[in-house]
Amino acid sequence: MPTTRPTSRSTSPPVIEVHGLTKAYGGRTVVDGVSFSVEEGEIFGILGPNGAGKTTTVECVEGLRVPDAGRVRVAGFDPVADHDEVVQVLGAQLQESELQGKLTVREALELYAGFYPSPADWRPLAERLGLTDKLGTRFAKLSGGQKQRLFIALALIGNPRVVVLDELTTGLDPRARRDTWQLIEDVRDSGVTVLLVTHFMEEAQRLCDRIAVIDRGRVAALDTPAGLIRRAVGSTVISFTPSASLDEAALGALPDVASVAHKDGRLTITGTDETVNAVITLLARHHVTAHQLRVTDATLDDAFLDLTGATA
Repeated sequence: MPTTRPTSRSTSPPVIEVHGLTKAYGGRTVVDGVSFSVEEGEIFGILGPNGAGKTTTVECVEGLRVPDAGRVRVAGFDPVADHDEVVQVLGAQLQESELQGKLTVREALELYAGFYPSPADWRPLAERLGLTDKLGTRFAKLSGGQKQRLFIALALIGNPRVVVLDELTTGLDPRARRDTWQLIEDVRDSGVTVLLVTHFMEEAQRLCDRIAVIDRGRVAALDTPAGLIRRAVGSTVISFTPSASLDEAALGALPDVASVAHKDGRLTITGTDETVNAVITLLARHHVTAHQLRVTDATLDDAFLDLTGATA
């Protein structure tokens, strides 16, 4: 379950501002008027289907691509015109990152520390990220999870105010993914603002204070995870195996019912809290017992599908 965090907003300007961002390749617009802002100290998620424009958007924030139109600011700086200043306040873990295979973890940390006038001490950073016993290991010999931890360290070694993490846990096993989530929460708790790009619904729901859902290059919705879930067509899911057959048309006519599905003798109904009461009343009227009755809230997956009509 996602943790509940204070939602108080700072009166200071947003640390990231994106307004009307547009970018096209070969005559095809991949980012079309995207706007959002990220407050200091939050984990802000960018969620969307593959090819929706997520990575292009954050590459414009990082200064790796030049927008065709719109305005981008990081800590008040233009990522293109003020690139040197942005490099000092923003750390990044790219979607596809590699290091020279023979480089050891220690060498990589020392190399990246040399890029900044006041770098973080890489030794406690390595310890915090579980890399101390891997300092002498060459990059090519690291596991996928260890490489991701190293890239997080390299993104943080400049003591950034903002860190951009793009598809951070892709390819990791479930245990490594959850360990990485805890690391990201620790990073935020240390005062670093996190811009997280992901297509994992559970990851976004667990970590993010707010989420911008990007679909076909545009912001389809921007809200907290709970706010997005409340937008789902059926915010409550009722499932059970009835002791006798029920008229699905009658079920579909109940208040706020969004859908009725029947599979292997089990009924699944999406609706609202009012739907739950109506279903129970209908069952009692017809003297039908609901075996293995489950009532659950909708998930971010449900909201995502409603907003984009696509799979993650």
